[in-house]
Amino acid sequence: MTVVCDADAQQWQDLYVPVKGAEIPCRVMKPEMSSKTCKYPVILSLHGAGGRGDNNKAQLKVWNRQLTAPEIRRRFPCYVVAPQVTELWNRTHYDQIKTVIGTLPQADLNRIYIMGHSMGGHGTFIFLHFESDYFAAAVPSAGTGLRSTEPFISVEKIKHYPIWAFHGDQDGVCPFSKMQTVFEQQKQVHGNFKLTVWKGDNHGVSAKFIPGSANGRTFYANEQSSRETDLLTWLFAQSRSQD
Repeated sequence: MTVVCDADAQQWQDLYVPVKGAEIPCRVMKPEMSSKTCKYPVILSLHGAGGRGDNNKAQLKVWNRQLTAPEIRRRFPCYVVAPQVTELWNRTHYDQIKTVIGTLPQADLNRIYIMGHSMGGHGTFIFLHFESDYFAAAVPSAGTGLRSTEPFISVEKIKHYPIWAFHGDQDGVCPFSKMQTVFEQQKQVHGNFKLTVWKGDNHGVSAKFIPGSANGRTFYANEQSSRETDLLTWLFAQSRSQD
């Protein structure tokens, strides 16, 4: 039996440092800071069902690795907060995560972003409902729930958030039809919502939302929604404060 050591994989994972003393298993990647006087955005990354546990390791997913790319870290310096849970994301987790973010010494609290895929996309929508002004923008991927999941998204409560959602149109795990319903509801309330649909793709699309893909087509719920085509450029332009 031959064991192959993926040194590169180990290197990127080590950029996410365990948070000592936190109430929730959590790792944080710090920005490549250029100045101790600067404030840096925060990306909250919510894992899907495959990351559940308490080992403080399995929550690091493909998009976490993408965010460690040197070019991305140079262009978009930020904190990336990656907590881990054993069940669906809930209010207790939200409060515990807010405590972690509150300890980050140079966090820009006007630019806290949230993203996740599958159960993490579901959690992204859930977290947006708890407070109206904590996050600056959200990126839910395949996050509208399983076939058996009852409706849980109040479009009226989240219509003010800049949201860029992603979904494969052949998704058999978290049905695409549920995302279509949310999109139509967002159109009715003129929500700040855009949706990229991966044509021909099923559920396994978590590697696509950061770099993009040629099979994606984006739809807009509002004529004023940003037409920016690069996710991170769009994300880092969002702020609770436009000062």
